[in-house]
This record gives sequence, structure tokens and C-alpha cells, in this order.
Amino acid sequence: MKEKRFADGQDRPELQKVIEEIVDSGFLGVQLRVHDEQGEWVGSAGVSRLGEAAKPPTNGHFRIGSNTKTFTASVVLQLVAEGRIRLDDPVVDYLPEFGLDQRITVRMLLQHTSGVFNFTGEYYEDGTVVPGIPWQGQEWVDNRFKTYRPEKLVRLALSKPVRFEPGTDWSYSNTNYVLARLLIEKVTGSSLAEEMKRLILGPLGLSGTVVPDTQPEIPGPHAHAYYRYEDAGEQKTVDVTRQNPSWISTGGDMISTTQDLHTFISALMGGKLLPAPLLAEMCKPYPKIGYGLGVFVQDVGQNGDGTIITHNGGISGYAALMYSTPDGSKTLTASVNYVDDVTMSLAVAFQKATQRLVEEVFGAGLSGSAEPDSKLG
Repeated sequence: MKEKRFADGQDRPELQKVIEEIVDSGFLGVQLRVHDEQGEWVGSAGVSRLGEAAKPPTNGHFRIGSNTKTFTASVVLQLVAEGRIRLDDPVVDYLPEFGLDQRITVRMLLQHTSGVFNFTGEYYEDGTVVPGIPWQGQEWVDNRFKTYRPEKLVRLALSKPVRFEPGTDWSYSNTNYVLARLLIEKVTGSSLAEEMKRLILGPLGLSGTVVPDTQPEIPGPHAHAYYRYEDAGEQKTVDVTRQNPSWISTGGDMISTTQDLHTFISALMGGKLLPAPLLAEMCKPYPKIGYGLGVFVQDVGQNGDGTIITHNGGISGYAALMYSTPDGSKTLTASVNYVDDVTMSLAVAFQKATQRLVEEVFGAGLSGSAEPDSKLG
């Protein structure tokens, strides 16, 4: 049956109302795309940039943050399908140069159970903070065009205390996915961007998706991202749309659109990228948090009688949402642009916005825990 397509922002007033409420809660702009039994709906609200009235483009480009992890995990699993990587092999067998603990496996990287320090910093339950690279405040703003090589990020992380013994617990670590990038590049002899194009972007026709490496530009059209910080007692707000995302690398550096995120997650969940056994492995949640291999597996509904597959992400003034039913038949993809700050003052509003969208599109709220701080990629 041919999919029904609505004119931008039309015929689904309840969806338009939700994104306008998100803007009212403090965000600059929202772009939303929904594919469900009613067809495809796209809309936007708010503004594309400070001081101007134009709304965000409904299929504009944006930085997708930790949604990058789902793309990266998919490449690793496709290489598993090709017989070039084995999930339960020690990572040190592929990357001996880092002296990794022999017990850390490829699966543990994708599942965040390696225990390796997060190079953007670790935050412990007792309030202790062990810093990593600068990723916020004036120091980050002033150095946002600095180039970090992935090997340097890994070596920084490995110079810090481990979070726990491999395989004994769960903790979100961007380092895991930088190691996954280096693993991909080692076994293929190609760059991550080349493998991403070969295995995902090319086959799915994702022309709006970019693996930027060190490049600061975002293709147009796009909404703008901002960062607010204090300098000598004075509040300053800077446009940080352009930045060198190598500081986060495959923890969250990619650029995409709501259309491409929909195409990707629906194809992934629909079995077009991975053999069924590997897709099942990807969607098998770690009990403590409900994280599979590059995706969150979350219950919806008061009784937890439904499931959605998701990954959200945020990076310095952009946040991205990507949700799907397990068969890929219903998806929600969205982006918000906003004024970020060191206190992450919109974090609670972001969680509420996410909950509101999920309730509207999937018919029930999340009954599991939400993703850890999406600000960190």
C-alpha cells in the first residue's frame, strides 16, 4: 500500500502542538519526522537561529551525537557477518598496541560493559568526578576547532582508572566506540568513513549523512547551535554550529537528517542490514540498563508490554532522537537546536520532551530508564 504523505506540519495537529510545546520549554527549534500507520508526517517549530524568525528546515542537517554509536555498531556487526571480526574475541587480538585487558571483548565495547574510562570524564555515585578532555565551558569554546586523533583519546582513557572489571557491570563510555572505530579501520584497512559508505550510506542512499572526522562544516540547510558561558562575570553566547567534532570522534561526531535517520533505523530493524541472528544480538538488552549493542531496548506502556529500539544523542547545542518499533514499521526521528551551557540547564526539559513525543507517537510512555546524559555525545 502506498504510504500517505502529509504536507509539512499539516493534518496531524497533535504532533505540531507537541513540538511547539517543546520550543516553549526553552529550546530554539525542533524538526520532527514520524512514520506510522497514518503515513509520513514532517514538521518544525521555533527558529533556526537566534534573532531570526525562520523556522528550522524540516529535513535540515544536524549533528546526531550518540546516534553515531548505532551506525558504528552496525558496521562492526556487518564485519562480524563477513567473518572479519568475532564478537567474543578479545579486542587486544585486533588492537595489540594499546595493551588492553585481555578480558575485554568486542561485544563489551558495543555493550558498554568493558569498564574502560570515558574520555569525556567519569561521574561516580558518591559525587566524585574524574575529568577527561575539555568538553564544556569557555575552555571547550576556545578550543572547539582543535584536532584530536582517536588514538590519543584512547590513550588518555587508558591512563585513567578503570570503572570496573571487564564484563562485571555497565557504564556508558565514549571510549568504547572510539576503540570500535579503530577496530574497524584495523581489520579493513579502510577509514571508518569508507566502511560506513560501503556498508550503510551507499546501500541505503543516505546522501544527507556525513562522517566528518575533523571537518567543522555542516551541509546546508541546517539550524544553528549555541553555547552560553561566563567570562569575567559576563554571560556570552557563541554560535557553535561549526566545530571540529574530532573531540568526540565515533562517540558522537556524525551529521544526518530526520529522513536519513528514519531510513537507517527502519532498514536496520527491518533486517536489511544484518542477518537475523546478529540483529537479535544487537537488540538483546543488558539487564541492568536495557542496552544492547549500540541501541537502547526500552519498554513502553504502564505494564511494559511494548518495546521500542532507540538511541538519542546530544552535542553542544544539538540533540537528536531516533526511535523505532522492533520491526521498523513505526519510527520517530527528530532534532532540537538550543543554547547549551555548562550546567546543562535544559537536561530535564529534554527528558520531558522526549517522553512527550514517545507518548504521542507510540501511544505510551517509557517505563524503563532513559538514556544517560545525552550531552556527552
